[in-house]
Amino acid sequence: MKVRADILRTYQILHTWTGITTSLLLFIGFFAGALVMFAPEIDNWATSPEKSMPAIGDTQYDKLLPQILSKHPEAAQNITLHFDKSMSPVSWYEQGTGRGLGLEDVKWHGSLNSQGELITQLVPVNSLSTMLDMLHRTAGIIGEVDHTQAGVFVLGVAAFLYFLALVSGLVFLLPTLTKRFQALRRDGERKRLWLDGHNLLGVASLPFHIVIAVTVTVFAFHDVFYGGLSQLYGDKPLFPRSSPSKIERHITDLPKVSEIVAKVEAHAPGYTVSQIRFNNLDKPSASASVSVVNESQLMRGALNDFVFMNPYTFEISSSSAAHSEQTIWARIVSTFFGLHFGSYGGDVVRWVYFLMGMAGACLFYSGNILWLEKRRNSGTEQSRSYHIMGALTVGVSLGALIGIASVFAANKWLSLGAFNINYAYMLVYYTTFFLVMGCSFSLGPAKTAVYGLKCLSLLCLAVPLSSVIALIFPSIGLWSPANFGTLCVEIIALMFSMIFLGIARKTRVRVSKNEPGSIWYIPKQIPTDFGNQAKVQ
Repeated sequence: MKVRADILRTYQILHTWTGITTSLLLFIGFFAGALVMFAPEIDNWATSPEKSMPAIGDTQYDKLLPQILSKHPEAAQNITLHFDKSMSPVSWYEQGTGRGLGLEDVKWHGSLNSQGELITQLVPVNSLSTMLDMLHRTAGIIGEVDHTQAGVFVLGVAAFLYFLALVSGLVFLLPTLTKRFQALRRDGERKRLWLDGHNLLGVASLPFHIVIAVTVTVFAFHDVFYGGLSQLYGDKPLFPRSSPSKIERHITDLPKVSEIVAKVEAHAPGYTVSQIRFNNLDKPSASASVSVVNESQLMRGALNDFVFMNPYTFEISSSSAAHSEQTIWARIVSTFFGLHFGSYGGDVVRWVYFLMGMAGACLFYSGNILWLEKRRNSGTEQSRSYHIMGALTVGVSLGALIGIASVFAANKWLSLGAFNINYAYMLVYYTTFFLVMGCSFSLGPAKTAVYGLKCLSLLCLAVPLSSVIALIFPSIGLWSPANFGTLCVEIIALMFSMIFLGIARKTRVRVSKNEPGSIWYIPKQIPTDFGNQAKVQ
């Protein structure tokens, strides 16, 4: 396909500058987002088994819920039943709401012992997966704008520019797409391999990236979109609500849990109930938010669909689950959310999205490396912008990786202390991130990359090593994986350790052979006549 040279040049410039201005933010978002695909397993792994209650049979919820509401009437305001056997059967918030990253959230957990008696305990919420989700949505940018995290808006803008980079990059590649799509040229200049790998990752995963770019933009600015629609609707509510009920509710009239589950499953055939969240059970506004799962459907939530109903009358106010009366707009919205979250197809799709997220992070990193390689002068003197972008590329990407790995490596050891572990997570991540950033600017990208990758490999290795120590010395207070899901967290960490060690070795070889002027060049050291060290330029 032939495209005029001036058009190609325009699209190349657009692709370059939209990519270079967003790549580092998107690197963090994609890497953290890939990990969030396994949020339930991460939370189970990060929480000591002692802080969860024993599972019960499905029929026992009818007995458990009335006992809790009788002995803890405050739970009627917000109480959740969990049907996942890896979680406590019942929980409710003593402090916090569970919305967003609540560093000081505290929960009650409840269950029945072997004699059928109620047992409860108060446990601080471990927000490790929520912190990862915060990094995924904000790239770690702190602050709020109109009660919304500032980083959400920043990533929304980055996602829009990222969409432009995708389109412009595809147009720029069209003339040579069929010839070089699967080519990875190892001969000639090193930047050719980076270029071919970058193009291969981008084109092969183009539909996925378009979906993510569009959905992130909409998620970030949906309030702005609704505000624009309000100019058309005027005072008429965009989403009409039914008038609130004035009927007094008494907890003693609450139907059995098994009856509520049966009504929901009849409404959404093929779905199974994963949890029920009751609100205001002793008020006229009583409601139940039922999470339902059907892996063969595109689900609106990250893990499930939702059915909102009156727990006393079984009247369903709204539902995102696929059913015969669902409107075309509701299906479009569910598809929109489901494609972003990967909430369909079960574990197979979760692994695919995990790998696509990792590949996306590699795509953004390789784009920056290409920018640097193309602008490197042949001599030893490089421009100031070259040095700054080189330091930012290594500092931000490696800083985020080491920051996240540090949190995982420290998790079980931090749980031994009497402090708030969620504040410790934030302190560990941001301290490590900015430390690596400082090293990248002061020591240079090459040294930071070589030693940082080795450190990263050790931190990943520390994750399964902590479990080994827990098995050898059980009195310390650490714990080892209790199921296959939590074991997978440590297997992935071990794989990351080997991968980063291999990259560290290759980077070390590269810097030893590189020419002055490259960000990957480290001056060799030789002893002087006085026994000191001198740099050879």
